Amino acid sequence: MVTLKVNGQNFTYDGDPEVPLLWVLRDELGLTGTKFGCGAGLCGACTVHLDGTAVRSCSVEVSDAADKTIVTIEGLDPHGDHLVQRVWREANVPQCGYCHAGQIMQAAALLAANPKPAPDDVMQTMSGNICRCGCYQRIAEAIALASTGA
Repeated sequence: MVTLKVNGQNFTYDGDPEVPLLWVLRDELGLTGTKFGCGAGLCGACTVHLDGTAVRSCSVEVSDAADKTIVTIEGLDPHGDHLVQRVWREANVPQCGYCHAGQIMQAAALLAANPKPAPDDVMQTMSGNICRCGCYQRIAEAIALASTGA
């Protein structure tokens, strides 16, 4: 039995403790904002916060997330009004939108750790999140906008 604290609520999971956290979030808890992309932790579509750090939930066993604070895109702000979510809309970042929950979670963790990141910091931190539509310039612009407290 594994206890998970997801978006401020406690849940118990009594399945395979080695299953990726991604599948528990999506299939057991119905939090489908966290997307399956590559399954190998390379694309960033499944990014969530684990004790405030951005992690790839496809590469974290559910047992490794036990008793830690997990935040998904649904828990970042219940109304979708987190600063990063607002600037994402203002900058018209998404095209298809598939990767953007992971992009937003990565950007939010970056800004929490470094509220005024240099452009090189943004590029380095966000480089592990793939956008097949090529929205990288708008992503960088949105993060720069968020760093001003817009």
